[in-house]
Amino acid sequence: MKKINLVSLLLISIVLFSCEKNVDMDLPEADRKFVVEGSIEQNQPPFVILTKTEGFFDPVDINSLQNAFIHNASVFVSNGTSNIQLTEICTDQLPDSLLPTISELIGVSLNDLTSFGFCLYTTLDPLIFGEIGKTYSLTINVEGQRLTSTTTIPTPVLMDRYWYKDQPGFTDFGYLWFSLNDPPAPENAYRIYTQRKGKDSRFIPADGSVFDDGFFNGLTFDAFIFRGQEVNSQALDDVAETSEYFLQGDTIIIKFCAIDQPHFQFWNTFEIAAFNNGNPFSAPATIKTNIEGGLGVWGGYGVTYDTIVAVD
Repeated sequence: MKKINLVSLLLISIVLFSCEKNVDMDLPEADRKFVVEGSIEQNQPPFVILTKTEGFFDPVDINSLQNAFIHNASVFVSNGTSNIQLTEICTDQLPDSLLPTISELIGVSLNDLTSFGFCLYTTLDPLIFGEIGKTYSLTINVEGQRLTSTTTIPTPVLMDRYWYKDQPGFTDFGYLWFSLNDPPAPENAYRIYTQRKGKDSRFIPADGSVFDDGFFNGLTFDAFIFRGQEVNSQALDDVAETSEYFLQGDTIIIKFCAIDQPHFQFWNTFEIAAFNNGNPFSAPATIKTNIEGGLGVWGGYGVTYDTIVAVD
């Protein structure tokens, strides 16, 4: 990846402005790395999306994005008893009736799957479907390289209750609140998604979707979440000033996930980096991967579901 920092850019600008002289720079190419986004939850098959990093100044268009998918890799998932090879599938080869299910399981909007198409590795072999409490090892052999990772599916944690409350200053718009009794064991971590029935095509991570019990281990506490939106959504309710709120009357389906610490560390640092993107006064965030030999995440989810109607 070609990189240049802000100080260097400012110095170059000063030289160009004051001397009016062409300056040619030969920025070295960084090694491109494989990127994994993989997950497994109880009673579901594993899913792995495999791509490769692009050069900083490379063009970004639909062709370059589709070319980023890595094909013909050998991808295996093991639970300590069964070691199953995953099969590569591309969503543009699947019937439209299956796309909502794929959208839900891999966390990609239905619109993106329909208009763009994704390639991923998975299996329908029930021997490797997710089970609570088990550890799952991922091994990828691709282009002479080997990528590995492990994750667990923690025991799901039941939320005590959910409720909706109008945000002061707004009428009929507010947050989803919850009350959680955190188990006494330390280092519990969580991720939360919501789906508005009839409005969202899939479960969308809350805006700030992950947290752990570093400050409240074994305690009961109340908190609220911001409503998440699809990336780059131009829907009216996603660009309005109330975009982070739910609307009174919404039927909200909540997917609450227990995750292990390495899985949490990835999404926590990823969300910090995404939040700081474009802010010149923020400190750069290093995204913590749990992939040996590459970048990205391989994560297990222990999932519970609830539904409420947003009524204050």
